[in-house]
Amino acid sequence: MGLLLQMLMVLVMMVSLQGWLPLGCLEEERIALLHLKDALNHPNGTSLPSWRKGDAECCSWKSIECSSSTGRVTMLNLGSVRNQELGDWYLNASLFLPFQQLNTLSLSDNRIAGLVEKKGSYEQQRLSNLEHLDLRINHFDNSILSFVEGFSSLESLYLGYNKLEGLINLKESLSSLKNLDLSGNNINKLIASEGSSNLSILRLENITTYRSSFQLESLEAFSNLTTLYLSSNDFRGKILELQNLSSLEALYLDRCFLDENIIQSLGALPSLKHMSLRALSSIVPSGGFLNLKNLEFLDLSYNTLDNTIFQTIGLCDLNHLQMLYMYGNDLSGFLPLCLANLTSLQRLDLSDNHLKIPMSLSPLYNLSKLKYFDGSSNEIYAEEDDHNLSPKFQLEHLSLSGRGQGAGAFPKFLYHQFNLQYVDLTNIQIKGEFPNWLIENNTNLQDLYLENCSLSGPFLLPKNSHVNLSFLSISMNYFQGQIPSEIGAHLPRLEVLLMSDNDFNGSIPSSLGNISSLQVLDLSNNVLTRRILSNNSLQGQIPGWIGNMPSLEFLDLSGNNFVGPLPFRFGTSSKLRYVYLSRNKLQGPIAMTFYDSSEIFALDLSHNNLTGRIPEWIDRLSNLRFLLLSYNNLEGEIPIQLCRLDQLTLIDLSHNHLSGNILSWMISTHPFPQQYNSRDFVSSSQQSFEFTTKNVSLSYRGTIIQYFAGFDFSCNNFTGEIPPEIGNLSMIKVLNLSHNSLTGPIPPTFSNLKEIESLDLSYNKLDGELPPRLTELFSLEVFSVAHNNLSGKTPARVAQFATFDESSYKDNPFLCGEPLPKFCSEVMPPSPSPSPISTNKNNEDNGGFIDMKVFYVTFGVAYIMVLLMMSVILYINSYWRRAWFYFIEVSINNCYYFIMDNLPILSLGFHSLGASFCILVLRLKQV
Repeated sequence: MGLLLQMLMVLVMMVSLQGWLPLGCLEEERIALLHLKDALNHPNGTSLPSWRKGDAECCSWKSIECSSSTGRVTMLNLGSVRNQELGDWYLNASLFLPFQQLNTLSLSDNRIAGLVEKKGSYEQQRLSNLEHLDLRINHFDNSILSFVEGFSSLESLYLGYNKLEGLINLKESLSSLKNLDLSGNNINKLIASEGSSNLSILRLENITTYRSSFQLESLEAFSNLTTLYLSSNDFRGKILELQNLSSLEALYLDRCFLDENIIQSLGALPSLKHMSLRALSSIVPSGGFLNLKNLEFLDLSYNTLDNTIFQTIGLCDLNHLQMLYMYGNDLSGFLPLCLANLTSLQRLDLSDNHLKIPMSLSPLYNLSKLKYFDGSSNEIYAEEDDHNLSPKFQLEHLSLSGRGQGAGAFPKFLYHQFNLQYVDLTNIQIKGEFPNWLIENNTNLQDLYLENCSLSGPFLLPKNSHVNLSFLSISMNYFQGQIPSEIGAHLPRLEVLLMSDNDFNGSIPSSLGNISSLQVLDLSNNVLTRRILSNNSLQGQIPGWIGNMPSLEFLDLSGNNFVGPLPFRFGTSSKLRYVYLSRNKLQGPIAMTFYDSSEIFALDLSHNNLTGRIPEWIDRLSNLRFLLLSYNNLEGEIPIQLCRLDQLTLIDLSHNHLSGNILSWMISTHPFPQQYNSRDFVSSSQQSFEFTTKNVSLSYRGTIIQYFAGFDFSCNNFTGEIPPEIGNLSMIKVLNLSHNSLTGPIPPTFSNLKEIESLDLSYNKLDGELPPRLTELFSLEVFSVAHNNLSGKTPARVAQFATFDESSYKDNPFLCGEPLPKFCSEVMPPSPSPSPISTNKNNEDNGGFIDMKVFYVTFGVAYIMVLLMMSVILYINSYWRRAWFYFIEVSINNCYYFIMDNLPILSLGFHSLGASFCILVLRLKQV
């Protein structure tokens, strides 16, 4: 019996597994996919590299999904895969025939000009299972409509931003179509010639210009429409004749030009519940809102509304309204009391205005259904009498981050809230102690922001373990005492902990190492001792348990007094991406091992006492973007492996003892990785580094880092010429090669550095002329070539170069022209043309600043003149003549006896030479 039950269970498991385990890739479809790849890459594209001929498992290829029961391809997401520089092309539609169960196909943004069909078999065999087709952002014309008519199961068709024009007729063959996008086309009418359409969602965004001819009344034929997108259109002088759209529930008119009374025609839409009027290009229409009695959602954000909007459109009379968004306007004064009439309201967003919002939210106490309120970026104030009344609402989301106003104590209504999940009170000067009761009362609380709230006293933990809190920020307060040792046990699910800029002291509790989910940890600017983190007074070696936090993504130990070697191993930190260990007293070589070196994004080891060479294993950090090794004692040459980091955007090797030649470099043009979730964004926003630009050491922090690129190799012992390839790094903002021993000319390719803002080549041994085309660097703000051996004329005083003074060129002895006090002579040849080839040729032929032909002539004339003057003086003055010949005779005798004594082998040869020279001297004496 037991064996029978076991066999039955195995059978059940096999049947159930068969429902979700893929059966593999069909060979027919695998071959078809490879043909499709060749077509997309014709003639020389490189897209879809994961689609390989030798790989039989095509269902695992990127952009493909297969059925778990049949193994056939059901989805092809091929949007934006073709290289745009390949130009327009025509796609062979028969390539899709083998995919009999294809349900979703996306070919958007591939510059497809049309489809080519094979006659015959293709006409009988359509993609009968295709339900979703995305052809947006291509170059299709109206002929594409006849192609899609054969897809009987098609439900969603996206043809936005193509080259459709004129009349669009949805025939009976598209009767199953429910979702249609025709945005960004030059169409003027939409009809369904074969009767009523089942279309429920229609996008007609950006199809009109001022006084265009699109016939809005033609939409009345689509009586089943529930959602209509008409954003980014110009409806001035038009009436929205949509009365027959009795099923319409949602209407989007964002970024439109509207007449003042255009909404009055919408009053006859009994089902309209959702309206969006964001960022209108005209004033918000004032009439017609009172007729929209059933409106539940209204978005008026990013307009120029003031408080009169509440009276002019009767906003407070829309008592069915559930969601109201008015952020980014010019609302001012106190909260309108009439908001209390909106008893159905669940979400209210008034952020980024000029309102005066009481910390108690007393005007909203009557809104019993309110769950979401955002009043951030307004003036938050404390009422004189914060009554102890209990509001009718139970909030889930509360954001009151202000502009640094004083708001007294915590509002009493918070003591009556038990469903909060998100609380942001940043920059509200509340004062008082840490509200551990807020965490205890709200067991679902996930995010708590209390930055810069003037809170003080000890940091109090909740009495019991709180398993839902994942984000806690209490930075920039006045908390004192030690961080509770039980923090890891009471807050075990923390992912982000920001406690910087307080007065915490003592040691860092080791229980933090037990929070396996912790990704971002910042305890900077406190007075902690012995352990961790940045800008404290911590001492000793970096604790070993730091490398054993499996979820740690962001590590900042900078600005402490850590000594000893770098941490050798981050054995379990598989997600570690940002490592900041700068401004310590770390010693020894750079020897570190990461769980996954390719994940490291930023490495800052600057301002330490590190020695040795830059390690050759540096190329394992294949995705490294930022490398800062400045202010250490590193020596040796730059390893070739460092040049293989093609993702680098910033590298600082300044103030070391590095030597050798500067190698050719590549600056990354790859886009920064997308932030996949809010925690990734926090890690990215917390990263910071110091970098010297424009002769000032600046701190860069947050997302601005992704727009910054630069090289700093200054204050080393580099020799040789500047590689001309550096001039091809067109994206860099800063290049500093000063205080080295570089020689040779400034490469003419430097004129390609169009984005550069700071260029410092001072204190080297550069020679040759300044490339004239440097004046094309219009973003340049700081420029210095001082203390070199440059020659010729300074660049023309135009554009940015008109702002540079003498200090940019001083101590170049052969350099002349403004702004230097040394003027160029008329005989001096003008600066060569801006061609790099001619510049190099002139340097070779002319030898730089000195004209060699003139030099030879003047040297010969001067030599002859000296000989003649000596002869004349000796002829006139007999005393000098006798003294001269006596000196010559003594010198000859000394030379003769020196040779005879020291070179006896050659003495015979010198006898005759000496005798001849002596006879010559005697004859001169007789003269």
